[in-house]
Amino acid sequence: MSSAMNDEDFSVRKKRFSAYDRLSCEGSPMKMSPWNQSCHLNNPNLCKFDEDVSNNNSKICLIGSLVREEGHIYSLATKNDLLYTGSDSKNIRVWKNMKEFSAFKSNSGLVKAIIISGDKIFTGHQDGKVRVWKVQPNNPSSYKPAGTLPTFFDIFKASIRPSNYFMSAKHNRASIWIKHWDAISCLSMDHNHGLLYSASWDRTFKVWKADNSKCLESVKAHEDAVNSVVASVDGIVYTGSADGTVKVWQREFSGKIIRHVLVHTLLNQECAVTALTVNKSGSVVYCGSSDGVVNFWEKEKKLTHGGVLKGHKLAVLCLESAGNLVFSGSADKTICVWRKEGSVHTCLSVLTGHSGPVKCLAVEEDKESTRNDQKWVLYSGSLDKSVKVWSVSEMAPIMQNGHEDHVRI
Repeated sequence: MSSAMNDEDFSVRKKRFSAYDRLSCEGSPMKMSPWNQSCHLNNPNLCKFDEDVSNNNSKICLIGSLVREEGHIYSLATKNDLLYTGSDSKNIRVWKNMKEFSAFKSNSGLVKAIIISGDKIFTGHQDGKVRVWKVQPNNPSSYKPAGTLPTFFDIFKASIRPSNYFMSAKHNRASIWIKHWDAISCLSMDHNHGLLYSASWDRTFKVWKADNSKCLESVKAHEDAVNSVVASVDGIVYTGSADGTVKVWQREFSGKIIRHVLVHTLLNQECAVTALTVNKSGSVVYCGSSDGVVNFWEKEKKLTHGGVLKGHKLAVLCLESAGNLVFSGSADKTICVWRKEGSVHTCLSVLTGHSGPVKCLAVEEDKESTRNDQKWVLYSGSLDKSVKVWSVSEMAPIMQNGHEDHVRI
C-alpha cells in the first residue's frame, strides 16, 4: 500500500492505533529473548529450547553490564573506544574496555546530555548550562573544565543592552536570550560547520560556535519543552517537543549571521515527542513518542510519512541509528532492534534485562565488523543505574514469529 497520504488522513488514522497494540515484534521476540529465559539443568527439553533460542540470536547478544550504584543513567556518548556516562550524581564517568578509565564532576545539575567534538566534551545539565571539558594532551585520562556556555564575559556583555532581554515564562522575570532558563534536554553537533545545538525545556534551541563558545542564535521553536534536536546533512535541523510536533528547520548563512527558518512541520499530535534520530545519510528521520510509537519520514520522498514502528508498550525515551539498524529504548525497560531494507523495517529482536526504563542509547562500530557482517556495539543506559553493552549484527536472523515492517497507514 502506498505510504503517501495527506495531513488530514494521517491525523485521523493515527488515532486508530493504541500504544499497547504490539503490531511489530508482537509477543514472541520478548518472550524468546535469551536474556529472558531460565535453563533448568534437570529439564533437558527446556535446556534444548534455550540453546535453540541462543543460537538463533548469536548475532545479537549481551556482552556485559557496567554498574556503579551512584545514580540513574541519563546520558551516553561514545568515541574512540571510550564510553561517557552521565547521571543524576553530577558525575561524568569514562569507561574503556568495560572498566572505569576516568571521571570528572560538575558542581550542579544532573547530566542530561553528552556530546564529543575533537578534544572537547560538551555536557548539558538540569540547571540550563552547557559545560565544556577538555582532555589533557599529556594525560588522556585527565579531563579539565574549559568553560560554560554562555561564558561569563558574554553574559556581562549582553546584559548591558536592554534589547537582549526577554520575559521568561517560568520565572516571570527578564532573562538574557543567550542563556537557557530551564533544563537542557539534548545536544547535537554539526561537525562540518563546528556548530553545537542545545535544546531546552525553555521551548528554544540555541546555536553555538563550538570553537569560541559564542551563542549565534536562539530560536523560539515550540509551545512546550523541546525534548530533542538533531542536526542533519544539508543544513537541516529537526526538533521534537512535548507539544506533540516535529519541526524541520533550514539553516541559512548571511555573512557572519546565521538563522534557522521553519520549513515544515512533520507531525502534530497530542502525544509528546520524546526522541529523534536521523540515519547517517540523512535520508530517514525517526521520531519516538510518549505513546510508544516510532514514526519515520523519508527525505528522498520529500519527507513524506513512511509509516510507524510498533514494538513498545510504554513511551519511547531514546532512539539511535547505525548502518541499516535503528534502536528504540523505552519506559517498558526494553530495546527494540529494527533493520531497514528499502522502506521496510523488520524487528530483529527485543532486548530485555534492564530493571528500569531505558533512558539513553549510544552505538559504535564493532572492531570485529567485516564487509560481509556489519556489527555494532550498542550501549543502553537505564534508570536502574546500569549500562548494558550489546553486540548487534546487521545479519541477525529474524526471530520466529517476528513481525515484518512498520504499520502502513
